[in-house]
Amino acid sequence: MKTISANLQSHLEQAPTTLASCWRILRTDGELFHFTDHDRDIVFNGDTYISKSGYSRTAIQSNSNFAVDNLDVDAIFDSEVISEQELRAGLFDFAEITVTLLNYQRPQDGGVTMRRGWLGEVVLQDNGIYRTELRGLTQVFSQNIVEVVTPTCRADLGDLRCGVDINDVFWAKNGTVETVASRASFTTTIDDERAVDGWFDGGLVIWLTGDNAGRQIEAQKWLEVGSVELFLPTGYPIQEGDTFTIRPGCDKLTSTCKAKFNNIINFRGEPFVPGIDKLLKPGGA
Repeated sequence: MKTISANLQSHLEQAPTTLASCWRILRTDGELFHFTDHDRDIVFNGDTYISKSGYSRTAIQSNSNFAVDNLDVDAIFDSEVISEQELRAGLFDFAEITVTLLNYQRPQDGGVTMRRGWLGEVVLQDNGIYRTELRGLTQVFSQNIVEVVTPTCRADLGDLRCGVDINDVFWAKNGTVETVASRASFTTTIDDERAVDGWFDGGLVIWLTGDNAGRQIEAQKWLEVGSVELFLPTGYPIQEGDTFTIRPGCDKLTSTCKAKFNNIINFRGEPFVPGIDKLLKPGGA
């Protein structure tokens, strides 16, 4: 149930209204941003919601049947507020969003929260516009909340169910970029005799210094000679001398869990349970 002040309720019941929506964006790194679709800045609850970064959104709908309440937002890049480089670097991934409706002539009357959720996928376009999806609170109800039988492990490497302390120096190794081939490929030297071909495949690279500092991206391929290939290019160019931490990956197979991590006791899969192909197989085949 939404709470609306008496003054705002009175304004909503009259025509015409002077309404504007205000967006509060809290990034995962703690940075706050405030925007409004009004043609002037609005000061609300001590925060200034700026209007110069234009955006448009699809309709906001709410219902009581737990249908997913996502909406799309189109906006224009603004180098002083949101840049293409920041979006490509993933700085706004999974940012928390709060959308508030208020009377822009009397913001002191309070507002009504129209939507809360998180940013989803960001699509960049060549015309200086980007589109992103706001995933509402009911998004989580569209996901499986019970475990299913799988031949591979359902735990994520390093989580509580896995139990491997993947951040320990025994596993996580620091490195320095020596040569750069592209935003997704570079060479380094890792002091670990276990780091043969494939050791860091599917692992994680966490940038410590450089323009990409604080960001992380998965490693696609590792070669013993020190070659690293990333699944996706970094948001900013990689520079020689950039430092990072790299962690090994896990393909969630029993053989890897046992031989690589010595953690088979915490394996969360059922590799020996017959699959649907076995159940539907004709007799005698």
